Amino acid sequence: MKDLAPLESKIGYTFQDKKLLLNALTHSSYANETHAPCGSNERLEFLGDSVLGFVVADYLYRKFPEWPEGHLTKTRAALVCEQACCDFSKQMDVGNFLRLSHGEQNGGGRNRTSILADAFESITAAIYLDGGFPQARDFILRFTLPMLKTLRNKAPFHDYKTKLQEIIQRNPGEKLTYVLAGESGPDHDKHFTVEVHLNSNVIGKGGGHTKKDAEQQAAREALELMGY
Repeated sequence: MKDLAPLESKIGYTFQDKKLLLNALTHSSYANETHAPCGSNERLEFLGDSVLGFVVADYLYRKFPEWPEGHLTKTRAALVCEQACCDFSKQMDVGNFLRLSHGEQNGGGRNRTSILADAFESITAAIYLDGGFPQARDFILRFTLPMLKTLRNKAPFHDYKTKLQEIIQRNPGEKLTYVLAGESGPDHDKHFTVEVHLNSNVIGKGGGHTKKDAEQQAAREALELMGY
């Protein structure tokens, strides 16, 4: 097993249970290939996503009491999005410590945005389980606060899904849904196509390397067609 002490140093936290960190670094491809006892990091990713979202939402709510709900939502989305989490992982050189299958590794998995983003969420959950909420909060804010400062000095984040939802909510009874219309490409380079439906009508279509990106592009097309 690779020495994880250098990674713990970059994380800024020393694990009592090293297996949690090891689990956080185990991609599903490696778990399937080697039948790893700890399994993949998918369950940790699920938990970490919620912890990350809550910590950022709580901080923004308390720090900026003058911000309306829409602005809080857009800012949180920017701070917890896939690209942001990927960048946080890169700051810690997480890719060098990931446990990947031979195929995923040879296919550039150590630098893949989705894998690095998932790893950040998994590490967040591992810290939460090992050291408690305060430790996880400190870890998250160490990365998100500098980004928040940068965001406030730039143009606002374009969250097309939230904007579209706000517009549709003006008409009670209308319902938006995002439907996966197709996917193509190998596992290490997927392309997803998503349709956004207003009730039963398709009002936008978009594509991307992740479902989240495809949904944003579908919402953007819908807004353009609606004249926004």
